[in-house]
Amino acid sequence: MAPDSDVQPRNRAYAEKGPSRRVASSLWCGTLGGAAGQKTVGATKFPAAGTTAAVKQTHDKKKTKKMPITTDPGQDAFVGRLLTKTGDARAHKEAVQEYMQSFDLDKRNLADTARAEALRREQSQKMTNHFYNMVTDFYEYGWGQSFHFARMYKDSPFAVNIARHEGYLAVRLGLEPGMTVLDVGCGVGGPMREIAKVSDATVVGLNNNEYQVARTKILNERAGLSARTDVRHGDFCSMPFKDASFDAVYQVEATCHAPRLEMVYGEIFRVLKPGGKFASYEWCTTEKYNEADLEMKRVVHLVEEGNSISKFYTIPQCIQALKSVGFEIIETRDLAEDDYHNPAMTPWYDPLESVFARTRIGRILTDVFVRVLETVGLAPAGTTKVQNLLSSAGDNLERAGKLGVFTPMFFCLVRKPLK
Repeated sequence: MAPDSDVQPRNRAYAEKGPSRRVASSLWCGTLGGAAGQKTVGATKFPAAGTTAAVKQTHDKKKTKKMPITTDPGQDAFVGRLLTKTGDARAHKEAVQEYMQSFDLDKRNLADTARAEALRREQSQKMTNHFYNMVTDFYEYGWGQSFHFARMYKDSPFAVNIARHEGYLAVRLGLEPGMTVLDVGCGVGGPMREIAKVSDATVVGLNNNEYQVARTKILNERAGLSARTDVRHGDFCSMPFKDASFDAVYQVEATCHAPRLEMVYGEIFRVLKPGGKFASYEWCTTEKYNEADLEMKRVVHLVEEGNSISKFYTIPQCIQALKSVGFEIIETRDLAEDDYHNPAMTPWYDPLESVFARTRIGRILTDVFVRVLETVGLAPAGTTKVQNLLSSAGDNLERAGKLGVFTPMFFCLVRKPLK
């Protein structure tokens, strides 16, 4: 597709901005799903209600037993947050067991996973909530406050590459002061804060995990960005906003958690103003992926298991999902594929193997550390299983990247028609 020629890049200095925190470990951190609240941000007041998604599918709307948020969202030390999590160790253990069970059925017959995929789609909101209650502290410890991959320029530090990846969305959306933007599945707000700084726009995050919402609010306040950022708790397949509430929308490796992409894309279409643009980095399988090849399928399945994904869409399926809810395609491009042929870059998965904790010695030390904390009761039961899950996810993301069967950055820029 041809690029969007009417976007005028502004704030070119975004490439030098970035999270201040260094990578302390490369335990893989992924994406997240949906969020809501009531607050006036900038000149925009958001209601606490919205209509249903444009595309109706089976979705877990039932009230589910919540895992209590016992971790202190204001605590910065990784070990300190694990210590506060022991307040309801039983709930944490049950959440870990329930999450793991949602993928057990596939392992009995990897050749036929349709039934297990359907069950995960039905329970996706609950499954993803469990997942992020388990892994958020590990993600932030190991990757920083932006839970995503990036294009890795050789001459740039990790944090600058991460920030550049976020700033690229602001440039392509043409963000500027006075605009109100939605961040769908905002994590703990790393991209939100960077994009607010780069563009001077007002950014509202949406997240279905209460702990991450609380953590985002604290980090936004500490950054001095409370006046230009907000975060809401809610389901991104049934957003708590009126129609045509936002000038632009973006998502960074988050909507892959939806039961079906049509559901979340339909809601994005609804809350976007006519003529507004949506920019996305989607997780997809590529044309090299052959589901009949069980070794490939095993690798991809372990990525899904380690990142709370019901079932990956292919790139053509992703494009069709956008079209099916009414979007006009401006540009689609697999940025990961571009990187393989660019001499200025290393592959997107390079950080998974280039820092100390991914070495044999680093893994042993991390494993021993977590096991000791759990054994003596300083970390809740199931913490070692979570660490192993994330380690496996990292291994298989790297394998999937080297096989070329998966991309974490299928870039889409689309527009909602004026009429």
